[in-house]
Amino acid sequence: MQNQQDVASLYYSNTKKRQLWKAAIKWPLYSVAVMPVLLAAGWRLGAGQTVRIDQFIGFLFASVLLLLWENLTNDLFDADTGIDEFNKPHSVVALLGKKQPVKRLAYISLFLGLGLILFLALRSNPAVMFLVLGSCVLGYLYQGPPFRLGYQGLGEPLCWIAFGPFATAAALLVLSPNNSTGTQIPWKIATTLGAGPALATTLILFCSHFHQVTEDAAHGKKSPLVRLGTKRSAALIPWGLALILGLEWSPIMQGHWPITALLGIIGLPSGIDLIRLLKKHHNHPELIMNCKFLALRFQALNGLGLSIGLAIAPALGLESVG
Repeated sequence: MQNQQDVASLYYSNTKKRQLWKAAIKWPLYSVAVMPVLLAAGWRLGAGQTVRIDQFIGFLFASVLLLLWENLTNDLFDADTGIDEFNKPHSVVALLGKKQPVKRLAYISLFLGLGLILFLALRSNPAVMFLVLGSCVLGYLYQGPPFRLGYQGLGEPLCWIAFGPFATAAALLVLSPNNSTGTQIPWKIATTLGAGPALATTLILFCSHFHQVTEDAAHGKKSPLVRLGTKRSAALIPWGLALILGLEWSPIMQGHWPITALLGIIGLPSGIDLIRLLKKHHNHPELIMNCKFLALRFQALNGLGLSIGLAIAPALGLESVG
């Protein structure tokens, strides 16, 4: 039987439906999917190494497909718990009024994404497949039954691992020459390169809970926001931004990255806007519903700036990435 939200979604005006579908698709959010391979390409160019364009494009498409699977299954799992019933009319399940088409599209996206990753792995390094599978498993553990680790407040660390060391290592390998099957997984480089940007991605997830603390608590979802409260959580945002930039600036200060890597600072104005908004309105859900998009803008600009900064160093006659 459809709940009230499902039925109501059928009677929205066309304009309202377009707005809800735009919110449901969340196309800006896919910057988190493509960031690991952008960073890997920037690092390789900065190190004077080649980037296989066909592998780069393939990994971009696969990453988008896998994030689509993640987003659709999260809507399905949240529909099962009822947590989205009153505060998420833009859930794909709510908009369609049924789960089966969403489930079908989700698993088509998963199989296409993994199939493409397998093809790319066979052309580069088998470890790529296992790293991406590991990221998918972490994504399932976040919301999928019976684990639902996101309900225990563990979504943020799972997000950091998946989009940090795992995805970045896979991207570095997939762009390597096709005779690199014996190459070890570059954990050190991947962790150094992905730590800051992955924390920026985690910040998006953290901020997505500010407007729904009451609903999360009512459904037993012990997110960090539920545990800490909105005031203390808002106070953590400046420290989070400082840690992101610190992780990205540390290799520069140690002489491992060129000074142009500071270009990642172009995301800071959006970060400052986020700090100001949450400091002032942290307990007004209607005013901060879109705060995650400020976090997303910071993440996108910061990661893009870092990638470009690393890539252009050799052209400017600066020291290559070490």
